[in-house]
Amino acid sequence: MSKKLMASGALIGALFMGGCATQDYVDKHVAAVHGEVGQVQGQVNTVQGEVKDQDAHLGQLDQTTRDALARAEAANKLAEGKFLYSMVLSDDSVKFPVDSSELSPEAQTRLMDFVQKLKSDNRNVYLEIQGHTDSTGSKAANMRLGSDRAEAVRLFFNRQGVPLNRMSTISYGDTVPVAPNNTREGRAQNRRVVVIVMA
Repeated sequence: MSKKLMASGALIGALFMGGCATQDYVDKHVAAVHGEVGQVQGQVNTVQGEVKDQDAHLGQLDQTTRDALARAEAANKLAEGKFLYSMVLSDDSVKFPVDSSELSPEAQTRLMDFVQKLKSDNRNVYLEIQGHTDSTGSKAANMRLGSDRAEAVRLFFNRQGVPLNRMSTISYGDTVPVAPNNTREGRAQNRRVVVIVMA
């Protein structure tokens, strides 16, 4: 009887110890799985963040593409259009400062008169706004300055109600002078914006 009790006790002890070992094994594996799940969740969060960044970037690209397309269409219409007349804003009449695209009060007055003429003509015209500089500065700087001057005029026109899709800008920098750049007067004439009006 005592042997049976001892055997039973040993068996219960073994089962108990086996149960503890099994529970310990399960706990370790569950902890490992939880760790892996945490890592995967972290990776998922990272990927979701990257997807949001990509969506935002694509949204910007889409807007940029739409803007570029509108300009291309305007440029195409300009290329197909018929020349009507032009207006020149040059330093000898409206004072474009050296290395500046700021529109002087004289320039703004002339541009307002030009806008009024456009409105009174009541025609669906297209404008090509050309920016020019003198030869002072580097080629790259002059191209940028010519672009800034043309853009300043385009934005002024737009604030007066001229639709953006009816205007196109281009910079010629210092490549198309109308006077010699070796005199002060010549450089003043070369600092200009030319507005071409086409039907």
